[in-house]
Order: sequence, then C-alpha cells, then structure tokens
Amino acid sequence: MPPTLASLVHHSALKLTVRAGEDRLDVPVRWAHVSELADPVPYMEGGELLLITALKLDAEDPQAMRRYVKRLVGAGVVGLGFAVGVNYEDIPEALVDAAAGEGLPLLEVPRRTPFLAISKAVSAAIAAEQYRAVTAGFAAQRELTRQALTDGPEGLLSALASQVDGWAALYDASGAVVATAPEWAGRRAARLTADVERLRERPAPASSVVGGPDNEDRVELHSLGTGRRPRAALAVGTAAAPGTAERYAVHSAIALLTLTTERSRSLRAAEQRLGAAVLRMLLAGQPDHARAVAGDLYGSLLDAPFRMVVAEEGRAPAQGDRLGALAEVVESAAVRAGEAVLVVPEGQRLVVLAVDGGAAAGACGEYTAGLEAGRPVGEQGGAAGEDELVVGVSAPVGPVAAAAAYKQAEQALSVARRRGRVYVEHEQLAAGSVVPLLADDAVRAFADGLLRPLYEHDATGRGDLVASLRAWLSRHGQWDAAAADLGVHRHTLRYRMRRVEEILGRSLDDPDVRMELWLALKTTSTEQ
Repeated sequence: MPPTLASLVHHSALKLTVRAGEDRLDVPVRWAHVSELADPVPYMEGGELLLITALKLDAEDPQAMRRYVKRLVGAGVVGLGFAVGVNYEDIPEALVDAAAGEGLPLLEVPRRTPFLAISKAVSAAIAAEQYRAVTAGFAAQRELTRQALTDGPEGLLSALASQVDGWAALYDASGAVVATAPEWAGRRAARLTADVERLRERPAPASSVVGGPDNEDRVELHSLGTGRRPRAALAVGTAAAPGTAERYAVHSAIALLTLTTERSRSLRAAEQRLGAAVLRMLLAGQPDHARAVAGDLYGSLLDAPFRMVVAEEGRAPAQGDRLGALAEVVESAAVRAGEAVLVVPEGQRLVVLAVDGGAAAGACGEYTAGLEAGRPVGEQGGAAGEDELVVGVSAPVGPVAAAAAYKQAEQALSVARRRGRVYVEHEQLAAGSVVPLLADDAVRAFADGLLRPLYEHDATGRGDLVASLRAWLSRHGQWDAAAADLGVHRHTLRYRMRRVEEILGRSLDDPDVRMELWLALKTTSTEQ
C-alpha cells in the first residue's frame, strides 16, 4: 500500500511525534512538500504532507492559524510537519489548537531530522509501492494468460474478478451477457446492457465509467476489438477506483480478450466461406455434397427443417449497417442457444439458414419487428424505400428443397418491399388474398387503360356499363341474378354486355378476358 502518515510516524529514523489528528494517520501520502509561503494553497494538488518552519507565519496568533489550517484542509493537504528548534523551540499552542479543531494531523519534526530525510522516506515508499504494483501486475498478467489458455474467457473473467476484488462480465456483439464472474454478478451485468449499447456506438477502443445499479459499485466498461464496430465489451465492477496493480490486470484482460475476439473474427470469416460453399451446393441441388462439406459445423442445421431468410438493403443505407446488425443478432442468438446457423453475406444481401422455430429465427423476427415499430406512421403501409432493410422468409424446408426455399424467400422479400413492410413470411402470402398484390403502379395503369372506354361511355349518361359488368361478373354470368341485383330486365343486361364487347373489342366468352376485367375492376376505383 502507499505510504501513510502512520508509516512515517513509525519510521524509526525520522523520530516524528504526533501533536494533533491522531485518528487520521491512516491517510495515504502522495508527496512531501516544503513551503514557507503564508499561503501555499495555489501550489498544492492534494494528498501532500506539508513541511514548514513557520519562517513567515505568526504561529502564535490563533485567528491567523485557524485561517491557515482551514485553507490547507480545503486544498486537500493530509498532514502538516512542523520543525521545532528552528524558529520556534516548540509548536505554538495556537497552531496545535487550530490543527486539532480541523482534524488535520500535526507532526513534530525534531531539529536533527532534516526535511530531506522525510521527502526521501516518502519517495522511497512510493517507489516501493509502484514496484510492488508493477510486480503484482505482471503476476496478474501471467495468471490471466494462463487462465485464458486453459479455461477460455470464463476462466479469464474469474481470474480478473479475483485480482480486482470485484466482478467482471463479457458481452457479445449484440450487447447480451455471455459470461460473468462470480455467477452472482449476472443480474448486475444484465442491467448495464443499455450502457454497453451506447459504448458500442463509439469507435473502438472506447471506455466509460458508470455508477453501478443502485449505487452498488463502480463499473468500468471497455470495448473489445480493433475494427470500426466493437465486437464485444468487458465490464469490471469494483467498490472503488482500481489501483495500479488492478489497472494492470484490467488492461491485460482487455488485451487478451481483444486477441481472442480478433482470432474469433478470423475463424468466423473462414466459417462464412465454408457456409457460402454449403449454400451454393444446396441451391445447385447437391444436398449430399453440402452435407459432406458442412460436417459438424452446419450438419445439425441440415438434419432439421430450416427456413431460408433473404435480407436486402439499399446501396447507401441511411440508418447504418442494418445487414451487419441483423447478422450479429442472429449469430448471437444461435450461440446462446447452442444451435447452428448459416449466415452468408452477398453484397447488399444477407442469406441466412436458421432452424425452424429456433432462437436465431426468433431473433430475426424480433429485430425486424423493432424496425417496423420504429418507422414513422406516415411511412408504414407504402412501398419501402430503396435504402430500407427488407426481409423475406421461406416456409420450413429440408436440404432437398433449398432452391425452392430461396425462391420463396425472394418472393416474400419482393412483396415486403412492394407493401412497405420490413418482414414477410412466404406462408403469409398463401394465407392472404391476391388482391393486395395488385397494388402496383403497372397493374393500376393496365386496369385504367382497360376500363377507361367504359368509364368514358358512362360519363356521357348513355348507360351504366361498369356497374353492369361488375354485377354480371360477380354472378358468374348468370343473367337473371345479375339483372335482379341491378334492378333491370335481363334483356337490358344482355344489351349492355354486348355494348361492353363492342367498346372493348373483346369477347366475354373468353375466360381470360373475364378474369382480366374482374381484376381490373378490383384494382381501380368505381369513380373516375
């Protein structure tokens, strides 16, 4: 520990005597400073033992001494050493009373003890403490390295928590807690996820200090990784600010975890290349080859029904790298659940194979639901912008149907973009109606062009061909039922349908013509 006033008093060579403040001798001493100024406060930093002979002080004036001592205490001076036998044979009572009143330790320095001896003692003790701290730091570094090599990040966290006499937690790329030490720290670590998320938005390396939840402790947060976006984060909770040895341990843990993170990044890159090869084989209709290449890494994924996810983002995303964020969310969820997931970036696209009903598929849905909820109300329901993230998901399939699943995901993605949705599953398309799919400018233009001659005819007041056509088609060409709906004679309806054929130049006996006319009527408004 650093030198204290008590350690200086017990130093046999200094012969110091305590005259006031006996109950505050355990205060650390940062330095010993000599000053005969009447007001040395501007030159104090706090934590000093001030040494004086009262050369320029009226040490026998009670009011002057009270003001003098009060200023020293306010500046953070931890003790006052008074040399007797120089200007005063004994410490004046006025100074003793003032020091006692402010609780400032007052040490009597005998004439035979030079101030230089006290400064040397303080300097030597500080140097010894720094040496012990550095030695302890190197020992901690060796222990952390050993634990990292033998037990991985979990062992490293346990060693770090022991070194700092506190707790430590590791967060993954999504900001979720991966591991804590000791185990009881898990709840505290989970309450800091918002602070971790804010830290991850800053370029690495970054750090911050936050008060622990409910002021339980002091927590340091450090980003891990050398890339533009941190890959993980470390939290270290302690009762007070770490000392030199503890600081060495924290920095060593950051370095070791960063190396682990960077190594993991290289491994992930290799896994992505392997995953891309597996995906190409599946789409080429070679499931057996894909299974052989997948091995233990992706083999379990191909043994169960999976969903194909295709996500796409514009060329210049306005909201950051949402494809990268989606990949992190999906991969992190899979790691926590212990399930396999295949993530393959394809330029402005991301292809994911996730276990049907698994954690990765669920995390994808939750992430996109958050994006959907965060969009302004005026932007919901319209066509998605070119820079927005859209996601299409296939129905559950096996390896043999991977190519079909990819087409399903693309179809769902196309519908999502056209409808202004972030996330659409292919199964939703089959369960809904085909009419919403007609909400397209090209379809509307076709419908308007097809029906415009009829609307123009009706606008002259010479009949009601559009309503008659709608009633006749809705009754599947049944003359009596359609005429009854319109309140006209069936011969009148027959005449109107002949006029429709004449104006459009198409035969209503053709089922394709009837289908096109019905869809056109569903697409366009009845008012022109």
